[in-house]
Amino acid sequence: RSSDLEDFDKSLRKMRTDVIDKGDRYILEAELPGFSKEDIKLDIEGDYLTIRAEHSEERSHDKKDFVHRERRYGSFTRSFNIADVKAEEIKAKYQGGILELDMPKKDGARPSARRIDIE
Repeated sequence: RSSDLEDFDKSLRKMRTDVIDKGDRYILEAELPGFSKEDIKLDIEGDYLTIRAEHSEERSHDKKDFVHRERRYGSFTRSFNIADVKAEEIKAKYQGGILELDMPKKDGARPSARRIDIE
């Protein structure tokens, strides 16, 4: 079994995200295991939504003349273009290490499909 520190370090390597198109809305799911709700900040600037998650922890164990300390720090930042989303109606919840954003689309915001030729 790996240690808590190793598990924490592995979880900090990347923030996995899925964006699901539900027709009238997008659902964004981001995996943020080991973070608390207070560690996560969601900011909108212009047409971009930024997810920031920072966590730091320090543990110490005193045994006679020996002091053992572990320090852990991790942070993520990801930005997403939300130009076709009603930014004022975005709802967020965080449960079980998963951040879920419900993002209603603007009226008529249906991405057009086209193929790009390779030269």
